[in-house]
Amino acid sequence: MNIFYTIVALIITFMTLKTLSFSIEKIASVKNVSNRRLFYILKFFNIIIYVSLFIVLATIWGVEFNGLMVFLSSMFAVIGIALFAQWSILSNLTSSIIIFFTFPARVGDRVKVLDGDDSVIGEIKEITPFQIEIEDDEKNLVLYPNNMFLQKPIVKLAKKSKEKEDAIH
Repeated sequence: MNIFYTIVALIITFMTLKTLSFSIEKIASVKNVSNRRLFYILKFFNIIIYVSLFIVLATIWGVEFNGLMVFLSSMFAVIGIALFAQWSILSNLTSSIIIFFTFPARVGDRVKVLDGDDSVIGEIKEITPFQIEIEDDEKNLVLYPNNMFLQKPIVKLAKKSKEKEDAIH
């Protein structure tokens, strides 16, 4: 019976991976998302699905969880301390997922990040899992953390508004 449940779990996982991949690729094509960014988003969801499959298969095959739970709880404690010390890493990864699905600006758009005296105006060159790369008018590459990008007001500028931007400065 374990073999039957294993085959069912593998089929469900395969179907989930294909459906999720198709859906995310469709969203990416509608939003004109770069292949590099699509790759990161797909990897994130694939890891979650494979970890879930591992847990399901371990349950099906009756893996003794007592020793495994002690190991996993110790590992999660270490990871939790590390993530607490580096909360911005997790925050940036989460922000990257949110930006992928909801952010109205895309690579190639001109934006102004309103951050007081440190406001940034430029073209979005790339959106990575940790930061958004913006090239300003002097061709400097500004690396703006994803979590900060979600927290600050963003103005999506018209493509032909360079003269207007100069008047704003």
